[in-house]
Amino acid sequence: MTCFMCKGTVHGGFSTFSTDMSGCVIVIKNVPSSICEQCGETSYSDDVARQIEQIVNNMSGLAKTEIAVVNYSGIAA
Repeated sequence: MTCFMCKGTVHGGFSTFSTDMSGCVIVIKNVPSSICEQCGETSYSDDVARQIEQIVNNMSGLAKTEIAVVNYSGIAA
């Protein structure tokens, strides 16, 4: 597989996804990813992207906190 950004070689691996949701930084560790070995561009399969979206939506409903860290592999699909 080649990177759509730089045409480098892409390999499967794990990454950390983070986003800022209304002042709360949500960090999801160990996310299955496709990572370019040349430029570092990270992409996700459709299923993983949907799961990330679900995790972020679930975390946004929790009590106000400045940072929330969760492990992707510990999340039931």
